Amino acid sequence: MSRPTSRLSLTRRALLQSSAVIAATSVLPSVGFAQSGGRLVVAADSEPKSLNPAIVASNGVFFISSKVVEPLAEASFDGKDGLAPRLATSWEGSGDGLSVTFKLREGVTWHDGKPFTSADVAFSALNVWKPLQNLGRLVFANLEAVDTPDDATAIFRFSKPTPFQLIRNALPAVTAVVAKHVYENSPDIAADPANTALTGTGPFKFAEHKPGEYYRLTKNEAYWGEGQPVLDEIIYRVLPDRAAAAGALEADEIQLAAFSQVPLADLDRISKVDGIKVYSTGYEGLTYQLTVEINHRRKELADLKVRQAIAHAIDKDFVVKTIFLGYARPSTGIVPHNAPEFYNADVPTYAFDVAKANALLDEAGYPRGADGNRFVLKLLPAPYFSETKQFGDYLRQALAAVGIDAQVVNNDPAAHIKAVYADHDFDLAIAPTVFRGDPAISTTILVASGTPAGVPFSNQGGYANPTLDALIAKANETVDVAARTALFNEFQQRVAEDLPLINVAEWGFITVARDSVLNVSNNPRWAVSNWADTALES
Repeated sequence: MSRPTSRLSLTRRALLQSSAVIAATSVLPSVGFAQSGGRLVVAADSEPKSLNPAIVASNGVFFISSKVVEPLAEASFDGKDGLAPRLATSWEGSGDGLSVTFKLREGVTWHDGKPFTSADVAFSALNVWKPLQNLGRLVFANLEAVDTPDDATAIFRFSKPTPFQLIRNALPAVTAVVAKHVYENSPDIAADPANTALTGTGPFKFAEHKPGEYYRLTKNEAYWGEGQPVLDEIIYRVLPDRAAAAGALEADEIQLAAFSQVPLADLDRISKVDGIKVYSTGYEGLTYQLTVEINHRRKELADLKVRQAIAHAIDKDFVVKTIFLGYARPSTGIVPHNAPEFYNADVPTYAFDVAKANALLDEAGYPRGADGNRFVLKLLPAPYFSETKQFGDYLRQALAAVGIDAQVVNNDPAAHIKAVYADHDFDLAIAPTVFRGDPAISTTILVASGTPAGVPFSNQGGYANPTLDALIAKANETVDVAARTALFNEFQQRVAEDLPLINVAEWGFITVARDSVLNVSNNPRWAVSNWADTALES
């Protein structure tokens, strides 16, 4: 994402929330601070209820757990097909789409000393990824068996053709392998205490969690990677107030803040501080999209003209320049620009045009009342990032200009998830959806019908389009890459035409670190990769 080239006007800055620098006060364990090559202290703005990435495939979980629990492959700037081997050394799909064969890394041990084998992969796939994981239940919907002819081979067998393109693209996000011997006798894997004190194969071991203060990971001396890990420890210091990260970095109390935990409004200033670097790379595999979710159960919003009017009422350029300070770009559709394997630029777009928005609302039969309003909507901004909350305030103003009274309801994360994805108690919601390398992974679920209530970040707006559902189903069983890509091009076209949701902007995050931290942002999912080669300059 490009940086802004000019300062914003005071009027535009007025939309931004102020961010005071707050001194961090958490008490860290008593190991010597900032040892040369030893301890990396990182800002963390949340404490996930579960740390198991095999169950909860989300960036908040990955940020910590990816150093402990490893996937079959990780994203790479240089590797074949954009992947680098981890627990698998190779993968090959059959021509009929009914099987994928993984050759597994030998000589790997779990943190408790037991050997890693194909049995762990089979158990993870059949008992965790497919039935429990938010993303894996889609990717592995047709997985029926995993053969393990030897300890270093796992053959996935599918009941219906499953595109190898999809499986390959999904490997970094959905294939975190857990230890069979830890979970096989668990009566409830999703609620198992092992999910908060992980056993993995990664370069770091889970050591402790002091709620409200820190997580501590320690070096895995038996790690399979030659000469890795470099660090002795990683400390995740809990700083829920995102503005606190900038002050902690400047005071050298932490050495790194990822996922834009330093507010965008502070970047220009902090980038000029001696000894601090700002990185806009390392998130290419984690494109976030600012999305307006729509409850189609509401009569007005079930009308396409109303949805088109809302789209025309949004000034995407203003949003990018004012809320994201230029660290984003306007969206054209449901697949982002930086997904060249799938991105389709030839879709209908909705230019900022207040007059056209007003005309569409008039045509739809919703005239302004005596108070100037046409109708009232309940608007719920997601509470995860300052940008989603700021956009909520902007959208309220933008809709007021076309006679829609959007009443903002701010909830904490748990209440927001319940209201939008379980109770459907919203008219419009603002979500930071994530594109994970393939439309079938966390994207088609935003518009496909039939997802049970309570599944987060899915179509809970009651939208149902048989044509779109058929396209998604066909793409999920189309093995030929060109044919599958063409289906997703049509998918993007139809989503843009019917507007089940509105994509506003797309962005990658920013990492800010002391310049003593080496090998930062060196892969497309760096913040959620294993950091085995991350080091501190001596």
